[in-house]
Amino acid sequence: MHKMCVMGVRTSWRTVADGEFFCPDCGGDRNYLRRTGRRRLTVLGVPLLSRGAAGPVLECSACRGHFGPDALDHPTTVRFSAMLRDAVHTLTLALLAAGGTSSRAVRDTAVATVRAAGFADCSEDQLLTLLAALAADTGRVTGSYEAAAAGHCTHQGMDPCGTALAIELHESLEPLAPHLAPAGREALLLQGARIALADGAYTPAEREVLSTVGSALMLRPADTHRLLAAARTPS
Repeated sequence: MHKMCVMGVRTSWRTVADGEFFCPDCGGDRNYLRRTGRRRLTVLGVPLLSRGAAGPVLECSACRGHFGPDALDHPTTVRFSAMLRDAVHTLTLALLAAGGTSSRAVRDTAVATVRAAGFADCSEDQLLTLLAALAADTGRVTGSYEAAAAGHCTHQGMDPCGTALAIELHESLEPLAPHLAPAGREALLLQGARIALADGAYTPAEREVLSTVGSALMLRPADTHRLLAAARTPS
């Protein structure tokens, strides 16, 4: 014999937006509906009294799970891949700006690193052209913009191109770091170390860039120093 539900609370949902997000339950990119609702006290299934607002929630179109709006803080797989690819590209440019353009080995390693990150058609000419454009873009590296970099880059010999790239490093790496496991953050630093070491020991400018990378990736200075030392030691 089934018992009749005499009284309860029912939520009436309304869709206010949609989009794509990384679903925590599905573990992948999914479409979502952003929904708000009203709770109502029901008697014998008939809605009577309002019990206030519900939501907003994100409803996954695949699993129908409900999640808070903070689920949008996690980048989609597509967005995360783009962030990682751009971070490697910026890191590479910063190391080339630190003096690596004079070495064939460094240039070759830089191009291979950027291609492996997802820019399959990257060429040496493209990287050098970008560096030249940064050096010429004086509007990006003077005044308050240069002052903003002062807290991130203290190497006295760093040129304006390097100063601008120090800012770019923080802008590209800091949003990415929370979504990388510790091993992933270390691997990104080591990619930079391999570029710097392609022609021998680190130069002071290269060390400054790699220290900036470690800081932006939320690595402790001691861990950055340890990783850079380990990369220098042949296995």
